[in-house]
Amino acid sequence: MDATQLSQAAHERLQAELEDLTTRGRIEVAVKIERARELGDLSENGDYQAAKDEQGHMEGRIRQLESLLDNVEIIETPEPGVVGPGTIVTIVYDGDSDDNAERYLVGHIEERVAELDIISPTAPMGAALIGARVGDTVAYEAPTGELRVRVLQVEAA
Repeated sequence: MDATQLSQAAHERLQAELEDLTTRGRIEVAVKIERARELGDLSENGDYQAAKDEQGHMEGRIRQLESLLDNVEIIETPEPGVVGPGTIVTIVYDGDSDDNAERYLVGHIEERVAELDIISPTAPMGAALIGARVGDTVAYEAPTGELRVRVLQVEAA
């Protein structure tokens, strides 16, 4: 399995989330379950079922974070103006006006920034953009044929 590439900031945020879920999160859910048990019949106890569901979701997220962090590669921030994992890139498709520009975060889904859509660096467009600079036009294969995009702006995430 290939290592998940994350920025240092995303890695630290995920480590903190895992620490919080395995300490405070587990304690809070255990308290909710205990309080719900005290209400009586568990088969018709909505609070108990909700607390157990919350516990299940939380444990799933803990397993997901542990798996992700067990095989992670911290990536270096690319030099300013160069597209790389952890950068926000503004592009425009060949033939479109700059008014139709789109902004994306290049990186893993866990790099999330604001409401930006994410482009994986291993996806065709993401791979084509890696290493590009402002003003460069890159081409990549899409299901509908070759597409070309011009890089308008690159900024740190």
